[in-house]
Amino acid sequence: MASALSRVLATLRTATVAAALILPAAVVAGPVSAQVTGAQVTGAQDKAAAGAAMAGAVTEDGGGADNPTAGTPGPANRLFVQALQLIRQADNTFDVAEESRLLKEADKLFNEIVTKFPDSPLAVQLVTNQFVGDFDFYEFRSRIRALVCNDALSSLCFLHRVGEMLPPVETPINAARWDWLSLAVAYQQLGDSGRAKEIMAPFVSAVRRGGAADSSGQDLFVARALSLMGQTPLALDITRQINDCSTRIYNLADIAKAASWRGDAALTNALADEAKSYASSHNCAWELGLVAQTLLRAGKEAQARTLFLNTVETQFSKFKETLGDCCPPELAVAAADIGEPKLALGLLSTVQDENPWTIPAVLGRLAKRGETGMAVAYAEQVADIDTRGEAFAELIEAAMKRGEPAAANDLMHRLNKLVDDAAGRRPGLLAQRAKAEKAFYNDDRWRRSFQQAINAAEKASNFVRRDIGAPLLAALVRIETGLPMLD
Repeated sequence: MASALSRVLATLRTATVAAALILPAAVVAGPVSAQVTGAQVTGAQDKAAAGAAMAGAVTEDGGGADNPTAGTPGPANRLFVQALQLIRQADNTFDVAEESRLLKEADKLFNEIVTKFPDSPLAVQLVTNQFVGDFDFYEFRSRIRALVCNDALSSLCFLHRVGEMLPPVETPINAARWDWLSLAVAYQQLGDSGRAKEIMAPFVSAVRRGGAADSSGQDLFVARALSLMGQTPLALDITRQINDCSTRIYNLADIAKAASWRGDAALTNALADEAKSYASSHNCAWELGLVAQTLLRAGKEAQARTLFLNTVETQFSKFKETLGDCCPPELAVAAADIGEPKLALGLLSTVQDENPWTIPAVLGRLAKRGETGMAVAYAEQVADIDTRGEAFAELIEAAMKRGEPAAANDLMHRLNKLVDDAAGRRPGLLAQRAKAEKAFYNDDRWRRSFQQAINAAEKASNFVRRDIGAPLLAALVRIETGLPMLD
């Protein structure tokens, strides 16, 4: 609920704009409206000078139904004033349910102005989020979205609060922002497809006109986000226009992953073959680890193993010749998927510094295959606290899935100690504890930890808030759906 100061300011703005819209009609109406004295009219007009100027323009149109010269405000005006009156009532109540009801009724009236009287100046101003006198429609829409936080522990409230922390999208869009795309995916996964499309549409439009790309000029994220939202044809249409090996293979692999999660074995199989064929015909090199993972996901284990072993041999041969970087990080993940634990950890040790995401990805996969002791020992040596916490969360889930509650309990103690030592100042770590609690307890106690994560993020520095959005969203989607956001 709004603070007392914000309620007073909102009430004053609402009353000012309402007076601005009603008074011009009252002055023209003559004796019938003479209950209002000249001094009262003058005072109200002084308070709403800017609003009155706008109102005059609106009255000239009046929504296209009434006769403005007769002093009767148009239907768009009337709906607008009714909405402001509802907002004023909402500002003056301390009942959360009543406030929510009144604000939603006001929102319906604003929507009615736009749908029934699209030619009116009011509709134009509302659609473009302009001020109407002193009334800030954009602020009102934000207030409507914030109503989900009447239930402070709901997932939609969590999404709203994370969205409020994200750095705004620059327009025109020239970069495919993974934090905002993650927000769109999260809304889609949690049941608000309208909000998801609202966020997603400008990015899709930017890709179509060639305006959202990574440093190499290729879309890196939009098609991947679309695949998670179930928009497979559009995701493939975008992907198949990309000629860069890394982006093309990454997108195909992720679209196949999303298809396998939905149980579409035929599409998973077809995309695995397509990724392999494209990599072969375009001499893709380090992306072959992704191809091997995709083949394995499609049930083509023999092909995946052959491709993986040949790729590892080639990569090590080049490493010995050039003394450069050893191997792509995707090979470490593929080694864990295929069941080569020693090789997986050996590769992981060479790539983890530049690609810390590989640590929980590899260790979680090894633990799911029964290599729990090896994975735990490796996790304990990880220096970065947030990454170690994420690895513990992955290991806890793997232990529970393998029916090893004692091992999971031990890992929960380790994770809780990390959280306690950080004294609630690491939002990413708190989010990982929430994820682990969902896997361990399988109830709603994770919501308190996730709320603490958002609270910590909101109190953190601008630098932390800038980067924490996507990890928080990934953790929330994992908790609610059981499936990860894409690596």
